[in-house]
Amino acid sequence: MFKSGFVSIIGHPNVGKSTLINTLLGNKISIISSKPQTTRNTIRAIYNDDESQIVFIDTPGVHKPKHKLGATMSRNALRTMSAVDLVIVMVDGSDEKSGLSDKLVQALNVLETPVFLVVNKIDKIKDIKRLESFIENLKTTHAFKGIFAISAFKGTYTKDLVEDIKGVLKEGPMFYPKDMQTDQPEKFLISERIREKVLLLTHEEVPHSVYVTIDHMEMDENTPHVLDIQATIIVERDSQKGIIIGKGGRMIKQIGMRARKDILSLLGTKIYLDLHCKVVRDWRNRERTLDTYGFNE
Repeated sequence: MFKSGFVSIIGHPNVGKSTLINTLLGNKISIISSKPQTTRNTIRAIYNDDESQIVFIDTPGVHKPKHKLGATMSRNALRTMSAVDLVIVMVDGSDEKSGLSDKLVQALNVLETPVFLVVNKIDKIKDIKRLESFIENLKTTHAFKGIFAISAFKGTYTKDLVEDIKGVLKEGPMFYPKDMQTDQPEKFLISERIREKVLLLTHEEVPHSVYVTIDHMEMDENTPHVLDIQATIIVERDSQKGIIIGKGGRMIKQIGMRARKDILSLLGTKIYLDLHCKVVRDWRNRERTLDTYGFNE
């Protein structure tokens, strides 16, 4: 019997949702970094084997928003829970302050959808008794259908998690072709890889203020088999633009060099990447701009 279904992964920022997605699929679908709110969009990642197709939905971290973008991200994440076959709530087991916010618990407790609790980062935990106590406290927040302790980074017990997910899903069709790992367009995947390098190379307020647009993408007429990509890194202030460009253009060159390697791996073709930086003041609080960038869908 072939099983299929949709599974939403919910949690607070930096608990390892995107890392779990990438580990399960054996490929980079969602970008990752140590910065909170790295994931901004709901991303479908498609797991396939001979007996199932599981469509995982990687969601932005549920958090207390500081701007309209943050509010939209949290709202979009919570919205996915009512339209799937299973919800996975992930928490960071290595962080004693980690847990579930009242807002998230309230959202869970009005669901009829089954919910798995996944405690991540057990590779960082030495005090097992503390972990057990942590899990016992979480049990009181919701009637979870299953509770799992894993390491998404190392892949510890992730195969067991997949098998239990299959146990919940019902017989169903294959929603996507078997060789497809995400329904996101290439332009989105490319822009995210550029943004990931900004997250890795810059600090403080800059990473949270960045958005990347792909302005032009087509095969170069003068150089056969080379894809010409022109992209713009959007920031909110002139000072941030200065950081992105760097002294003598060094930072934007470094971003481009690192992004180019990832994009080459993604597409399997030679590319020419031309990066620019532009200021769009306070874009995270502008509804029209959020609409343009596809956040208010």
